[in-house]
Amino acid sequence: MDALQTPSHVIPAHEYRRERWRNQQGWTREILRLGDDPDWALRLSIAEIEQDSDFSSFPGIERELVLLHGNGVRLCFDGGDCVSLLPPHQRLRFPGEARLRGELVDGPTHDFNLMWRRDALEATLLHRPLVGPMLFFTEPGVAWAIHLLAGHAAFESEAPLAPLAAGDTAWLGAGPRSRHALHGAGELLAIRVAPLADVAAGGDLPAA
Repeated sequence: MDALQTPSHVIPAHEYRRERWRNQQGWTREILRLGDDPDWALRLSIAEIEQDSDFSSFPGIERELVLLHGNGVRLCFDGGDCVSLLPPHQRLRFPGEARLRGELVDGPTHDFNLMWRRDALEATLLHRPLVGPMLFFTEPGVAWAIHLLAGHAAFESEAPLAPLAAGDTAWLGAGPRSRHALHGAGELLAIRVAPLADVAAGGDLPAA
């Protein structure tokens, strides 16, 4: 998929685009969007949930939500099932067309929001400590997004990439097989993204 070949770059947290929800009950800070509207293929953002609120519907989209900050949010689905995301970083994957309501446990939360088009991509989200070097390999059908939860990090890579501070995100675009060594200390979310046709072929997961 051409969108995965978006060149590698670092997106500092202060450059995330902040916009109000359609229902005015929270904010979203968009980190990255790949593909043209309205049929984007991948979107990374941080949701700022300020009050109990219904979630928007995204037909055809798969979602994964990770609690970043706050005392937790309870996701209540039509049918009565509720799942609580609690500190430090609990998460849940669910279909974007699901009807659900977010109920705050105790005060506002910030939540990492990964969304991808399920008929085109597969995304695998990993939560890892960063202790010393971690290796990421990109290929023609494999790209990575790295969100630094805490600490500091810098790349040793063929692509010139800026250092990462807590809250920053790096995109490692698909292309000729390349090695990206991330050095530092802290904690991160690593998201492997590949077209559906390439998922069965596997590929390297990050090596510490």
